[in-house]
Amino acid sequence: MTFAVAAETYDRFVGRYSYGLTDALAQVAGIAPGSSVLDVGAGTGAGTVRLVELVGLERVAAVDPSEHFLVGLRARFPQVDARVASAESLPFTDDSFDAAIAQLVVNFMSDPDAGVAEMRRVTRSGGAVAASVWDYPGEMTLLRVFWEAAAELDAEGVRDVDERTRMRFGRHGELEALWRRVGLEDVKGGEITVAGDYESFDDLWEPFTEGVGPAGRYAAQLDPERQAALKEEYRRRLSVPDGAFQLSARAWFAIGTT
Repeated sequence: MTFAVAAETYDRFVGRYSYGLTDALAQVAGIAPGSSVLDVGAGTGAGTVRLVELVGLERVAAVDPSEHFLVGLRARFPQVDARVASAESLPFTDDSFDAAIAQLVVNFMSDPDAGVAEMRRVTRSGGAVAASVWDYPGEMTLLRVFWEAAAELDAEGVRDVDERTRMRFGRHGELEALWRRVGLEDVKGGEITVAGDYESFDDLWEPFTEGVGPAGRYAAQLDPERQAALKEEYRRRLSVPDGAFQLSARAWFAIGTT
């Protein structure tokens, strides 16, 4: 399990991008005040924050397969109906929500077709089903540059774990093809670009050492000498200042109606 880490560690890793990403996806999905929304793979609730602001506490439900993460979400929002469940088996009746969204989740589903079909099932007729996935080989700077650095030092060791090549739906058009395959209508796609703010390079690097995500799992298993070399090469390639800086991140999105 590559996300069995403290909620605050995930928030420092890619959770810091979630608010902007959710805001942009909600806009393209037409999620308006008063809508009922299911947040699939909600994790710690870093993106759920924006949904609650948009539609209200009583109008948001959330699922995630990690009880560990939902502890953090429930602490943030005790009123949100947050349940331990996978996307492939959502614990809600048909037509329960006006919209269902999944941020950075579809590529981790064991059966993406079944997961998106479930999102479609629980969304009312005419409602929106939307998701986003990082542009791993392109403009998701945090992860792309990490794997460039790792491959420079350990090409054979990263071959089977490099998210630039191993992650599904990380290229333009792949999510839309999935949306059409499960029978969603009026399918549209495009890109969302957000930014993450960092106090320092160590602020960026430390979550990797805690083993969060595929990149963190790779970094955390290295011996101290190899991990230090990776840290140095990563920083060199990012070419960030000693103090605060910002990294941009692009995600591909797909939206369709039921």
